[in-house]
Amino acid sequence: MSNLITLLAAAAEHAPEGGEHAEATLLGLGPEGWVYAGVTIFFLLAIFVGKAHRQVLGALDAQIAETRKSLDEAKAVRAEAEVLLANAKTQQAAAAEEAKGIVAHAGHEAEAIIAKAEADAAELVVRREKMAQDKISAAERAAVESLRAKSAQAAAGAARSLIAANHSAKADKALVDEAIAGL
Repeated sequence: MSNLITLLAAAAEHAPEGGEHAEATLLGLGPEGWVYAGVTIFFLLAIFVGKAHRQVLGALDAQIAETRKSLDEAKAVRAEAEVLLANAKTQQAAAAEEAKGIVAHAGHEAEAIIAKAEADAAELVVRREKMAQDKISAAERAAVESLRAKSAQAAAGAARSLIAANHSAKADKALVDEAIAGL
C-alpha cells in the first residue's frame, strides 16, 4: 500500500493547477472530436447511400420500363399473330370449300364423260351392227349371185346336152328359120 500512496502523491504533484484533469485521447482526437467525426460519417453515408438508393431505384425503374415495353411488343406481336391465324383459318376454310366445289365439279364432269362414253359405245354398237348386217347382206347377195351364176351355167350345160341329144342339124335349121321369120 505504500506504493499506492506514493503513486498518488506523485500524480498530485503533476496535476495541473485548479484541479482539472487531462482529457483522454484516441488517435489524437478527444471525445468531442470523435462526436464530430461520427456525425460527419453519418451524413456522408446518408448522402451516398441515399444516392445509391436512388440509382438502384432508377435502374429498377428502367428495367421495369424495358419489361413493360417488351410486354407491349409481345402483346402487339400476339395480336398480329392472332390476325394472321384468323386469316389463315379463313383461307383454309375457303380453300376447303373450293376443293369441295372442284371435287363436285369433277364428279359431274366424270358423270358427263361416262354418259357420253356410254352413248358413243351404244352408237358404235349400232354402227357395227349395221356394218355387220351390210356385210351379211352383201355376202348373201354375192352367194345368191354366185348360186344364180352356177345354176345358169348348170342350166345352160343341161340345155346344151339336151339340145345336142334331141336336136340334129336339120332340126336346128328349122328352128333357126322359124326364129328368123318371127323377127
